[in-house]
Amino acid sequence: MNTLNDDDTILGIDEAGRGSVIGPLVVGGVMMKRKKIRFLNRMGVKDSKKLTAKKRTVISRKIKKLTEFRTITIPADKIDDLRRNGTNLNQIETNAMKEIITSFRPDMCCIDCIDVNEERFHNRIQHLNPKMKVITEHKADDTYNIVAAASIIAKVERDKQMAIIRKEYGAVGSGYPSDRYTIEYLKSLEGEYPPIVRQTWNTLQNLEDNE
Repeated sequence: MNTLNDDDTILGIDEAGRGSVIGPLVVGGVMMKRKKIRFLNRMGVKDSKKLTAKKRTVISRKIKKLTEFRTITIPADKIDDLRRNGTNLNQIETNAMKEIITSFRPDMCCIDCIDVNEERFHNRIQHLNPKMKVITEHKADDTYNIVAAASIIAKVERDKQMAIIRKEYGAVGSGYPSDRYTIEYLKSLEGEYPPIVRQTWNTLQNLEDNE
């Protein structure tokens, strides 16, 4: 970041719900000037997984007052449609990230890397704008406050979407395959899955195989 001026803009990007079998994938972007990044520390910004739901909500409101932000929500049935047409999850998520980057046009972009190969993912993002400084690292939400801020925005939005889903469909759990309440809900459907369920997930095939 030393190569940037104080008035240069830095965009952080992260997601929530990538591995979920129920509910949407949410990609969040948060942008601010370099000189204001220090304020994120004072707010208590950290990786969203290290904060309680209540704390995330409070900090999310503060982030939104101080930054430019955007979330892209991709519902379960849309993810299924894209995957059935040959677009894998990494591509789906990368396309959403590219859309956020293009809309903000930052001087620098920091992303929690979604590819096992950091350099390959870096090159895909760098291709958008050769002049933009790009950082793509695994666990960037632990290292860069701007990415942690994006993780909070994304997680709060996904939690909001899951609350809407629960009002309509009942107790679906967290939506993750590791959650026994989610698995119990999926079993109760007896193969008749509503659009909130990602039907291209191996989780469903495994459930059917074990019956």
